[in-house]
Amino acid sequence: MRPLEGVKVIELSGLAPAPFCGMILADFGADVTVIGRPSHREAEIPNAMSRNPFERGKRLIKLDLKTDAGIEILKRMIRQSDVLLEPFRPGVMEGLGVGPDDALALNPGLIYARLTGWGQEGPYARMAGHDINYIGLSGALSLFRRKGEKPLPPCNLLGDFAGGGLLCALGILLALIERGRSGEGQIIDSAMLDGTTYLLTLFYGLLANGLMGLEIGTNLLDGGAPFYQVYETADGKFMAVGALEKHFYEKLLKELGLDPATLPPQNDPAYWPETRDLFEKLFKEKTREEWTAVFEGKDACVTPVLELDEVNLHPQNKGRRLLSYANGYLQPSPAPKLSRTPGEIRERRNSGDPREILLGLGYRDETIKDFYSRGVIQ
Repeated sequence: MRPLEGVKVIELSGLAPAPFCGMILADFGADVTVIGRPSHREAEIPNAMSRNPFERGKRLIKLDLKTDAGIEILKRMIRQSDVLLEPFRPGVMEGLGVGPDDALALNPGLIYARLTGWGQEGPYARMAGHDINYIGLSGALSLFRRKGEKPLPPCNLLGDFAGGGLLCALGILLALIERGRSGEGQIIDSAMLDGTTYLLTLFYGLLANGLMGLEIGTNLLDGGAPFYQVYETADGKFMAVGALEKHFYEKLLKELGLDPATLPPQNDPAYWPETRDLFEKLFKEKTREEWTAVFEGKDACVTPVLELDEVNLHPQNKGRRLLSYANGYLQPSPAPKLSRTPGEIRERRNSGDPREILLGLGYRDETIKDFYSRGVIQ
């Protein structure tokens, strides 16, 4: 039995963060039912993907929540569920009559998870935004740049997925654990702004201790240090170097063919540009595969930078079963790995046919046919 077996989750359809959160819960056994939008609204990215890993293990019902009957179906689902996950701006669910107070009145044990960009309060709460906006306001985006260059967004990994979907899933698990003691549900206010800022805890510590300055691109971990850096190789590919500690740095120098006595002190920032230029020249003398062979099995903290289509070819990644061929294509395997009750990738469970869901809620065939004819379900 997987950890979340028997936990019933309602996921209101949204873009990346909420589906990712629901996917995590489904991978570890939760019964996740997605309430999608009817007709053309489903063409939004990433919901338009024909191969959508966020759908794995879930059931889908396309329900018109602008109808009284649609809201009544949702309310019936709330009464029988453990978690409701909604990604809308503040006030939307209240306007539909299924806000937190309404839902908890129907089911006092419900975990009501609100996953938004800005959170439920503050002057930006009702304003539109995307990952780049949330990580920009959090300060995280400012860290992703070289000295003198503009910030470069790290795709939408930080706000949407790490600070958003992943931390919301953590909040849901925490609330479920607490409910096991109190028997009571609660509301989770999960904001991508908050979550991304939480991820910056280390850097606030570095600032407080004078171990980091605000001239980004000159510090230990942001591309300033030559021994924590990415270097281009002879074939236009890259190697990642993370030789922070002295003994790792010494092994890095050895494999580069350098004598430590001829180099400036490792941790003197005044000499970092000079050493970085030297390393850049050396790494361009061999291909990525040649450097990979040089550093294989050596504690120098040097590894190849792989493209997405290369990840599954590396022996370490194969050994970890990092990717799984499921539902017709490669996709990341559930993480972390549990020894007795691991996560599992499952196919979408009802292929868009909502009859099983509605019958499970106690609706009869004639009522379901009426829902179809009136466009309440699709």
